[in-house]
Amino acid sequence: MSLIRPPRIDEGIDLWRIARDSQTLDLNSSYAYVLYARDFAATCRIALVDGHPAGFVIGYRRPADASCLFIWQVAVDENFRGLGLAGRMLDDLLHDDSVHPRVRTLQTTITDDNVASQQTFRSLARRWGDAPVVVTPLFESAHLSVDEPDAAHHEPERLYEIGPPV
Repeated sequence: MSLIRPPRIDEGIDLWRIARDSQTLDLNSSYAYVLYARDFAATCRIALVDGHPAGFVIGYRRPADASCLFIWQVAVDENFRGLGLAGRMLDDLLHDDSVHPRVRTLQTTITDDNVASQQTFRSLARRWGDAPVVVTPLFESAHLSVDEPDAAHHEPERLYEIGPPV
């Protein structure tokens, strides 16, 4: 049995562990995940399967437009993939009637090689009334890569903006 809900502060470390174990996300400090679970719980979700943390979505409302939800990271523990948890967590955020203003647009950034994330968000757009998906450049490698020896190169992140048809 699975449950989708906002995370609690004591589950922030679970979010960090799932991100670390994904080996694909940019891993942030455990402090960042705990902070999201505390200060941005209304715009985040955790998926629990039989009581075990199985995945998360973390995001926030854009300060310049509170009707825009920016999704920072989505991850599902490899033991729970294939259950549709990522889509269910995103749907739960979009259709949460307790949060105002309602979400009119959703934004995220995705690298060109992350086909799984591209498919997740295009699928979300289809479920959201065939909402258009507009992809534009946002962060280039120079914005994200540190110019130091042995520093990892970061691929450009494209902005995906999804919103219902007008």
